[in-house]
Amino acid sequence: MLKTLADLLSLIRFSHTLFALPFALLAALMAWRLRAEDLPRIDTIELPGGIGLYDFTIGTGETSMKIEFLDFAGAWRWQELLGILLCMVFARSAAMAFNRLVDRRIDAKNPRTAGRHLPAGTLSVGTVTVFTLLSATGFIASTCLFLPNWLPLALSVPVLLWLLGYSYAKRFTSLAHYWLGAALGLSPVAAWIAIRGEAVLADPADLLPAAVLGAAVLAWVGGFDVLYACQDYEYDKSVGLHSLPAKLGLRGALRVAAASHAVAVVLLAVLPLVYPPFGVVYWAGVAAVAGLLVYEHALVRPDDDNFNLDRVNLAFFHVNAVISVGLLAVGTADLLI
Repeated sequence: MLKTLADLLSLIRFSHTLFALPFALLAALMAWRLRAEDLPRIDTIELPGGIGLYDFTIGTGETSMKIEFLDFAGAWRWQELLGILLCMVFARSAAMAFNRLVDRRIDAKNPRTAGRHLPAGTLSVGTVTVFTLLSATGFIASTCLFLPNWLPLALSVPVLLWLLGYSYAKRFTSLAHYWLGAALGLSPVAAWIAIRGEAVLADPADLLPAAVLGAAVLAWVGGFDVLYACQDYEYDKSVGLHSLPAKLGLRGALRVAAASHAVAVVLLAVLPLVYPPFGVVYWAGVAAVAGLLVYEHALVRPDDDNFNLDRVNLAFFHVNAVISVGLLAVGTADLLI
């Protein structure tokens, strides 16, 4: 039983959940910050001087300074945090397991993927099918944690269908990389809707900050998925699978990936224009993201038409993990300091 569970977690690469989860959590923090601004300020004791955490106003007096804090503790809900965590885990688990099911015959013919669990017989089709169904059910059920906000529950099935649909996209379009990007880009948008459902219904423009962040994730993920697909360049060409490397060649695909990452950085830079609470700490984080993406492309640049697969894995797994977790860290620091 434990071995099967370990194999299932390995099948879906559970550790890679951190690619999308930090952006969902960042959007949640952004939404909670706006909710805190709508709550009454917390009056602190009057001090002869000092600084305030979060946001503060100063009232003048003869010898004292009055500081008003945002009620961040009163703005967040544990049910919302739990719901976001569960939805992210279940949705990604369902999508990854379904992708492995749909691709099992293709994986069996590809030398790079022939050792995966289903082609190798480590897990059965029945076991993975049950796991996929349980994960999908868990995702839909987890949206009930946001009630009485009914939007997450109402949107759960369409979102799930989009996530599962990626598994077929590569069979008919070379833009499947950006289908995946849109799937991960839904995470901050969904988290925002889960917290600010009433505000979004009253004014759809309220969704703009999350939409900009989601678009940045779309461009970022699409770009690094193009890089990752370069590993299967020869195989995709030989069997007629649609991918940008197979269509444009390695150098053409690298240029598209670089352009996508440039768009991602621009969108991250635009975010403070539609979400003013971000300040200098966030800007420093965006600059660091830009530097890491430049480093990523330096790693995977082909030399004399040879493509180093080890460098692709380093770029995909290590650099992108630092980007997602690091942006969450600097965004959190900026919103709370």
